[in-house]
Parts: sequence; structure tokens; C-alpha cells
Amino acid sequence: MIRIIKSNPLFFTAMSIFIISGGVLLLNIEQGDAILFFSEHRSAFGDPFFRYFTKLGEEPVYIFFVLLFLLIRFRYAILVPITGILALGFSYILKLIFSHDRPFLFFTKNGTFDQINLVEGIDLYKGATSFPSGHTMSAFAVFALVAFLFHKKKYLGLLMFIFALLVGISRMYLVQHFLKDVYLGGILGVLVAMLIYWIHMRYPINENKWIDRSLKKRKNA
Repeated sequence: MIRIIKSNPLFFTAMSIFIISGGVLLLNIEQGDAILFFSEHRSAFGDPFFRYFTKLGEEPVYIFFVLLFLLIRFRYAILVPITGILALGFSYILKLIFSHDRPFLFFTKNGTFDQINLVEGIDLYKGATSFPSGHTMSAFAVFALVAFLFHKKKYLGLLMFIFALLVGISRMYLVQHFLKDVYLGGILGVLVAMLIYWIHMRYPINENKWIDRSLKKRKNA
């Protein structure tokens, strides 16, 4: 695991800042404060931006990377859905265990839901499935995996982190999750990616095996 961290300095520097700053915020604000902050700072740019950016934590992103990696290496294309399934499984189990109210229920029970400015076109989840954020876990898992697989591309890790972070922010902006949900979701997502990549490293790439070829190389062979 240390090797993964050392080979991805920009990603893990950004991740460290996320963990520290997020932890400090959680210790100094009340639950729901982050949502109220974004509710007070809606904008003509932010609403559509986060409404669509949140989709980077959903299935189409996985499909995109699978199709892309088929042109690079079959192994990478296989790792992507495995990562998604593992992240989804962990998220589902933890939601059942903790059973925390979604923001809609939380603010409704407190009698403060009418204080929130909602984003047009967003249907709020209303169950007790808030903790952790599945979208955030999914985004951090897949984007971290991409960063790890292509760690030699200097700034890709930072770009992948920014994408994942924006998905997390979108979940609070759209009133679907609290900061704690996004915080833990991000950390767990990266841990999932590290586990998958660690398993990948245990089996060195062998160009003579079909799994380590691409569609083009396989066709030529």
C-alpha cells in the first residue's frame, strides 16, 4: 500500500488535504450546515453544473472507462466493474447498518425544510440511506483507480481527485447527503481502489496473455 501512495504523490497530497480539512469541518459545524451553506449560495452556473456533474458517480462513467480500456488493456477494463461492484456492495451494507436519515427527513423532522432552496429538476431521496454517500464512494473509487493505473502521467492523479471531489460536493449541493456522508464515502472509495490496485500489482503484466492485450493487439495476434 505504501508503494501505491508513493507512486501517486499528487493524488494523495490532495486526499490528505481532503481528510484533514474535512475532519476539521466536521468537528466545528453542525449536521446540515454544509447543505444550508450551499442552499444560500445557489447560482445559475452551479445548479446545472452540479446537477450533471453528480452523474460522474453513476454507471455511465464505468461504461465509458470499460470501453476506453478495451483499447488499452483488457485487464484494466475488467478492474473497472469489479471496483464498482465492490464500492456498491460496501455502500449498501453500510447504509443498512447505520440507517441514517437523508437530508429531506432530517430537515423535515426539525421543521426547517422550508429554509432550503432546492435545485430544480432534482428528486430528493427520502429514506434512511444517507450514510455513506454511494455516489461519492463510487466516484472516488473509479477515479482513484484510473489515477493509480496511469500514475506515470504526472497531473492525471490531481485531475481525477478533482473530479471525485466535485461529485462529493454535488451530493451536498443537491441536498442528497451530509458532509459526513461525503467524507466517509470519499475515504472508503479510495480504500476500495487501493485494494483493487494492490491485487492488480500482485500479477505482473504479461503481454503474451490475452488479458494484458487490447482489442487492437488481440486482433493483430
